[in-house]
Amino acid sequence: MTIPAVILDNVVKRYPLTKALDGVNLAIDPGKVVGLLGHNGSGKTTMLKIIAGLRRPTSGRVEVFGMTPGVETKKRVAFLSEVNTYYDWMTVDGLLNFVKSFHPDLCLEKAAELKEFMKLKGAAKIGALSKGQQARLKLVVGLSRQADLMLLDEPLAGIDPPSRAKILHALVGELRQEGQTVIISTHEVKEAEPIFDHVVFLREGGNVLEGDAETLRAETGHSMEELFGEVLE
Repeated sequence: MTIPAVILDNVVKRYPLTKALDGVNLAIDPGKVVGLLGHNGSGKTTMLKIIAGLRRPTSGRVEVFGMTPGVETKKRVAFLSEVNTYYDWMTVDGLLNFVKSFHPDLCLEKAAELKEFMKLKGAAKIGALSKGQQARLKLVVGLSRQADLMLLDEPLAGIDPPSRAKILHALVGELRQEGQTVIISTHEVKEAEPIFDHVVFLREGGNVLEGDAETLRAETGHSMEELFGEVLE
C-alpha cells in the first residue's frame, strides 16, 4: 500500500482575529503535481506552512509521508516562500552556498543548470537584480533542493507573463522525471493549469472543490481557470 505524500484530516488553524483554515481534508499521492488554487487570504500559505512543519494546526491531523511534520519530515520537504528573505549584499552563488550549508540536499550542479536556464549570473549581487530576476532566483534555490516534496507558494509572482508558462512547464517537467511530489499555490491559473494532475480550490480557509484535474474538466466541461471564477467568486 502506497503511503500518501500528504494527509490533512479536519485541519483547523486559528489566529487571534481569524480562522485561516476551517476543517480542511486532503490526501495527496506521491509523484503528483497539485494546484492549490484560491484568492489571497484563502489559506493557501497557511496550509503550505503547516505541511512544511513551520506552523502547527490548532486541531486536526497532519501527516507527511506517514509522519507528523517535524525534524524528520523537514529533511524531505522544500518550502519556497512567496516572501523574499535574501540578503541584498550576497551574490547569487554566495546565496546558493549559504543555503547548502543548512540544506545539504541542495545540488549545486542542478543549481548551475537552473541559473543558466533562468539567465542569472553567479557573480551578480542580489540587491542589483530586478524583481523578476529575484523571483527566478527563488525558483533556482527551491528547485535545486533534492526534496521528495516541493511546496511552491506563488512561484510565478514577479515573473513577466510571457515567461511564466515556459518556466513552469520546463521546471515541473524536470520534477516529474525525478518523481517528486509538488504542491503549487497560485491564483495565476491560466499559465499553470496544464501541469496540474490534481487541484484543490480554497475559499475562506475551506477546500470547496477538489479532485483529479482531467476528471473535473470532463465532468464540468470547464477549464480550471473557468472553475476558479465560478467556484471562488
